[in-house]
Amino acid sequence: MPLRLLSRKGKQAAALADAAVAKPTSPPPEEFVPADAIALESDELRRFVQLGRFGVVAAHPDRWRGHAEIRAALQAANQAVDSDFALVPEGSAAIPLTINDTPGMPERDTATQAYLLARHTVSNGEFQNFVDAGAYDDLDLWPEDLWPHLIDFRDLTDHAAPRFWKNGRHNKRLSDHPVVGICFYEAQAYATWAGYRLPTEEEWQVAASWRIQSSAYILRRYPWGDALDTARCNIWGSGIGTTKPVDAYENGAAPNGVRQLVGNVWEWTESDFDITDEEDRPVVGDMVMKSIRGGAFDTYFPSQATSCFRTGLASLVRAHNVGFRCALDIRE
Repeated sequence: MPLRLLSRKGKQAAALADAAVAKPTSPPPEEFVPADAIALESDELRRFVQLGRFGVVAAHPDRWRGHAEIRAALQAANQAVDSDFALVPEGSAAIPLTINDTPGMPERDTATQAYLLARHTVSNGEFQNFVDAGAYDDLDLWPEDLWPHLIDFRDLTDHAAPRFWKNGRHNKRLSDHPVVGICFYEAQAYATWAGYRLPTEEEWQVAASWRIQSSAYILRRYPWGDALDTARCNIWGSGIGTTKPVDAYENGAAPNGVRQLVGNVWEWTESDFDITDEEDRPVVGDMVMKSIRGGAFDTYFPSQATSCFRTGLASLVRAHNVGFRCALDIRE
């Protein structure tokens, strides 16, 4: 995967991203209490369960064939997946292809298959397991052409971790808040490590708009309906000013119980951000841009915190208001 693209429209792409995502800055001051360290299990299967790598355990039970605890581990993994993920039925998404998404402008209609989407974004506590497992040093989790950039994925004290952590630890007070300060590749690596994947932009939009295959065939502007309600989400107008726990805003969930598809943090998707300007010229940046969706706690314009608004961000940016959630294919 190339890390840079040639373009004469790089400044335009940057301006488009800046309209939705504020310049990466440190979050508001918060007393920092480092998360407790844990003693990792020496047995591989126990360690995978301990760290929450349930997708790997559920998908590859033969890896531990003959292990005395494989049945219990497989049951725990399947229960975790059932609890943490929700079904998104078959649907369709209309993705705007131009900067100015006005009526009559070209769109890409895409049908999506049923899949599973995490009920909440990945938290600091969950991402801590990824860090403690030494995943930043596991080159199998990262694209080979990205290896030279891994040295940049450091926290405030130069440890391999999200940008705003210290000494490789997250703030214990924010354990249940969404992890931020991670680029697209860190989100992708975590999903792979846990046995999951990132949702595509189309899949994310179907989940947020609930445009599923049905006789009603509706399209919601927000996961809860068509009217903005700042009591159901965490955006600028909600008056919170920082992130909330990943399980907050039950009243703003989609019909399947997936929370915070709008607000709290923008979410990385697997999809490239492909868009054109008014003269049908591709808008690209100095490096690969990935689609981010949903808005964040500091999203000022309500029009940017909807189920269908799309924007992009350079894939290596580690912003203070961008996180991610995982997805999973449905297996027979």
